[in-house]
Amino acid sequence: MGQDGGFRAEEIDTSRPHPARIYDYLLGGKDNYEVDRRAGDELAAAAPEVRIGVQANRDFMRRAVRHVVGSGVRQILDIGTGLPTSPNVHETAHEVAPDVRVAYVDNDPIVNTHAGALLSGSGATSTVLADLRDPQAIIDHPEVRKVIDFDEPIALLLVAIVHFLTEAEEPERIVATLRDALPAGSFLVLSHATSDFADRRDAEAVYNQATATLNLRPKAEVMRFFDGFELVEPGLVQVPFWRPDAPSPAGSDTIGIYGGVARKSG
Repeated sequence: MGQDGGFRAEEIDTSRPHPARIYDYLLGGKDNYEVDRRAGDELAAAAPEVRIGVQANRDFMRRAVRHVVGSGVRQILDIGTGLPTSPNVHETAHEVAPDVRVAYVDNDPIVNTHAGALLSGSGATSTVLADLRDPQAIIDHPEVRKVIDFDEPIALLLVAIVHFLTEAEEPERIVATLRDALPAGSFLVLSHATSDFADRRDAEAVYNQATATLNLRPKAEVMRFFDGFELVEPGLVQVPFWRPDAPSPAGSDTIGIYGGVARKSG
């Protein structure tokens, strides 16, 4: 890692697809490599709804951010942020309240580098290279603590990230560790891929060569991640149908991504 916090090219693994870069490609972004584009095309062939799905997931995130900020939360911890796609979390939040602070966390050096360049000079945001698999390290990270006050309500964003955790990595324990660090009045915004609406084993297989596997879960298993929280209406639903602010695109009922927002009570 360079003195300026950037990464040398050899530190970025371009031999295997990375979920953040596949996602960027499917959203029409430019921060990806041939290996990611190939994986994205394979994914779209295996799950034709994936392109409208990733956009619907992105739109869900923005609506959820507006909701939690509108509910009074002024700090956001976004884990698995992915590559910056405008409007991103801080831009969406600042449309509602300009004093919102955001800590972005991702485990891909290219994400950290791009986000850091985008946000340089902003004291209200930080970018942290860390891994969801070690939640305590995220909670304790000085760059997270510089922006996030764990004595005040926080919106925790786990958007399209928990499905990259295997059962052996104990995703429920990871989410619970993060939940327990949040004070009352905090929110969890979570979305998660599922095969409830179609057999998507071929889509899962695309990620077998990636830096993280895709682990599709049914609704009942996704619900477990909200233990200790109270879901707000309409509960856990397919992402296009969480408080839509525009007509849902054709094919939305096939999108295999659940999304929900929940509040931690006292």
